[in-house]
Amino acid sequence: MWCIAPSENAEFVCAMENVLETYRKPYDPKRPVVCMDETSKQLVKETRTPMACAPGRPPRFDSEYERNGVANIFLFCEPLRGRRHVEVTERRTKKDWAQQIQRLVDEQYPLAEKITLVMDNLNTHRLSSLYQTFRPAEARRLVEKLELVYTPKHGSWLNIAEIEFAVMNKQCISGRIEDAQTLGNQLAAWETDHNNASRIVDWQFTTTDARTKLRRLYPQTSI
Repeated sequence: MWCIAPSENAEFVCAMENVLETYRKPYDPKRPVVCMDETSKQLVKETRTPMACAPGRPPRFDSEYERNGVANIFLFCEPLRGRRHVEVTERRTKKDWAQQIQRLVDEQYPLAEKITLVMDNLNTHRLSSLYQTFRPAEARRLVEKLELVYTPKHGSWLNIAEIEFAVMNKQCISGRIEDAQTLGNQLAAWETDHNNASRIVDWQFTTTDARTKLRRLYPQTSI
């Protein structure tokens, strides 16, 4: 359970309802709703060769391992289309985020008129990051393609991309992975499998539900 200070309630509620109303929008290929998030993955090398699985015996790994750095994972998902895109990077700087946005606009959704992007309030997730990475004309071109919707502080559960990360971690990368190349290969296979299956996300929690189930978070007014 999260803890929100009373003084923050109005900001939380406003941001929450913005996200919930965004999820109510019907599917429109010209104006897709895309959720994004990022996470890190510790890379580790085995110090001893693992024992392969056999009938009635799971694979066995030595308890010792060697740390091999940390990789960053960007994930974009379009809930109503059942589409995901995952990319591995060395870092998670403003430049890395800006480059991902450029690929989102030009490679993932080149025909979209406007992309509604749902994400958290991480300090790198700002339109200013585009201006710090690209020339002004290019940054402005990308800005014009985006409509940003931020999840509230303590409200990351509202980001469908975070749910996708939970699924991805369980199905794909929960074990030891030696290097970024192997990580990228496993994620690419997971992405292809899920995109081929067109697994959409049927988001059920609405603004009406929030006003009932989370009414304690709504400021009390006399009007």
